[in-house]
Amino acid sequence: MPAPAPAPASRVQPAGGGSEVRRAEPLSAQDRGRLLAGAHHDPHALLGAHPVPGGLLLRTLRPHAESVTVMAPGLRVPLRSEGDGLFAGVLPLREIPDYRLRVDYGDTALTERDPYRFLPAVGELDLHLFREGRHEELWRALGARVMTHQGATGTRFTVWAPNAQGVRVVGNFNYWDGTGSPMRSLGSSGVWELFLPGLGEGELYKFEITRPDGTRTVRADPMARRTECPPATASVVHDSHYTWRDEAWMARRGERPVHTSPFSVYELHLPSWRPGLTYRQLAAQLPGYVKDLGFTHVEFMPVAEHPFGGSWGYQVTGFYAPTARMGTPDDFKFLVDALHRAGIGVLMDWVPAHFPRDDWALAEFDGRPLYEPGDPNRAAHPDWGTLEFDYGRTEVRNFLVANAVYWCEEFHIDGLRVDAVASMLYLDYSREDGSWTPNAHGGRENLDAVAFLQEMNATVYRRCPGVVTIAEESTAWDGVTRATHHVGPGGFGGLGFGLKWNMGWMHDSLGYVEKEPVHRKYHHGEMTFSMIYAYSENYVLPISHDEVVHGKRALVSKMPGDWWQQRANHRAYLGFMWAHPGKQLLFMGQEFAQGAEWAERHGPDWWLLDPSYEAEPDHRGVRDLVRELNRRYAATPALWERDTDPEGFSWIDADAGEDNVFAFLRFADDGRPLIAVSNFSPVVRHGYRLGVPGDVRVWREVVNTDDPRYGGSGVANPEPLKAEPVAWHGRRTSIPVVLPPLATLWLAPA
Repeated sequence: MPAPAPAPASRVQPAGGGSEVRRAEPLSAQDRGRLLAGAHHDPHALLGAHPVPGGLLLRTLRPHAESVTVMAPGLRVPLRSEGDGLFAGVLPLREIPDYRLRVDYGDTALTERDPYRFLPAVGELDLHLFREGRHEELWRALGARVMTHQGATGTRFTVWAPNAQGVRVVGNFNYWDGTGSPMRSLGSSGVWELFLPGLGEGELYKFEITRPDGTRTVRADPMARRTECPPATASVVHDSHYTWRDEAWMARRGERPVHTSPFSVYELHLPSWRPGLTYRQLAAQLPGYVKDLGFTHVEFMPVAEHPFGGSWGYQVTGFYAPTARMGTPDDFKFLVDALHRAGIGVLMDWVPAHFPRDDWALAEFDGRPLYEPGDPNRAAHPDWGTLEFDYGRTEVRNFLVANAVYWCEEFHIDGLRVDAVASMLYLDYSREDGSWTPNAHGGRENLDAVAFLQEMNATVYRRCPGVVTIAEESTAWDGVTRATHHVGPGGFGGLGFGLKWNMGWMHDSLGYVEKEPVHRKYHHGEMTFSMIYAYSENYVLPISHDEVVHGKRALVSKMPGDWWQQRANHRAYLGFMWAHPGKQLLFMGQEFAQGAEWAERHGPDWWLLDPSYEAEPDHRGVRDLVRELNRRYAATPALWERDTDPEGFSWIDADAGEDNVFAFLRFADDGRPLIAVSNFSPVVRHGYRLGVPGDVRVWREVVNTDDPRYGGSGVANPEPLKAEPVAWHGRRTSIPVVLPPLATLWLAPA
């Protein structure tokens, strides 16, 4: 049982005659051995102050101390040494005073409060919710938290380790010797707790866990909100002092659904966008750059702490901590705040699919599989040498759901792009026959992962208005962006995501544009196929980091032909992409046609935009086009108001394979149209007739990727295009258009 609360100093009364400290009844050999071995479940029952017949028993464990003295108003009593750093005595007191311990180490002495006089600093409701898997603010209950408890300021440490024999806190404050800092088990919750008075933010710490077999392991805090900078691995006590200034952004971000809003994303890897910059230095450059180019959002590759930079953040060890490589958590908040105040939303990649095997992190955290499934074949991720989460375990699911909420609420993140969803959904993902076990219905679906994703999405959307979740899901799973309560033909409710990356469009369209123009007519269907399923989900069209690494070549380098043709293809493709139904995502460096693949060691080739570089106009021209595409896109409701509505799209000509031409219409809510026509052949097509809606008499060219400003040849339609009563493409009126070579045009009503 925990010790009773101490009495005020004025109420301290002797228990009987004299003030001598009597020798305490020694601990049993079992209790003493378990306590010193870090394997005791309830050190507070042995340490601290406890009423006993004839007085007050006080015992403390202070390794390497020469003496310990109990100090209170009117009281100064030395305790007796029991060996091994244990000091104890029975004081002639009836009640527990507000005492301090003076600990003498010979050359120095410390006066401090006794950690073992405090009641648990985590509430029963917190533990109940965690056991039930419903603690949506888990970061407030677990981890290290600076707080005032029973009148004392200090840090409460809590960690989930249900299989441990014992847990101790180690850190720089106790010279990484946890002997004197054992934690208590809070019953069936599996949570261990210790309040250390006088300990504040900035302290380094870990947990020393005694495994079921008696061996020990030292682990970083799974709930740490700050970490050391890798390769160091300690957790850091953190207390945020940041004051947000993005009230206007937060108030209006939920006013309009992203599905019917402009949504143009600039994806970047923060550590390499401008290598060497801190979060605060990035805040001085990134918002202005992104705003100038007209993107509505940025998407950060994972920012949660990860030990190996070469993983790009996709092998996470600190799920609740922004990487320390660029600053503190408050510094990261400063960056998000700056982007919001510039009118730019912030998305981040979130990785709940797997975690690395580092022996100081989550793997077999308390000596047995905990965050991962118990079956090694089920736990091992076959592709990445990592471990998968056990989505069927209540506390693990709670850890992840609360983590999604944490980033959105604590860091004002506007959207989570969930990585590797397909690997979560299928039990046989990348596994050979015989190496996986079907679900309870005999199927290959991971029912626990489905339930987790549904719970995560439902929780985030309920708690965080205006936030969007985005799935990187590479299969044809039914209902990725369907509401969780709507059951599809496969018998599953929707996963509840807001958007899904259209990996099929990416693969097919890149496969088309990589071909020489003379061969493209044989692959025409690869560009039109996306419209067969375009409204089956709410899509994002991604040209992401994955498409410009590991020998896949940068976007412009995928294109055939000489340098001029490569850039022309690049520009035409972007024009086609921005007009296609779905949202847009473009990875850094591709906005100015960087020719080299991205590498996290050096980031984009910014030198290509140096005016002293001979080919700088070529790259600047592509960037100018991206700016114009974003500007026109934002100003053209036809391109985003009906993104998820089939009535917002109509082919003009989907079958012009011999010409390498694609022409289609987009419509706004009020019916106002936009024509997009792409000519993926290197020849000019004069008088190319397009059937158009009869209610628009005159059209004008509003975007031409062949404009000389962007590095094009200047073939254009400078004059308004008047509709003629010539039936074409199934419509009564049509216009003759000049199609520039390897170019995309946007035409709007004049």
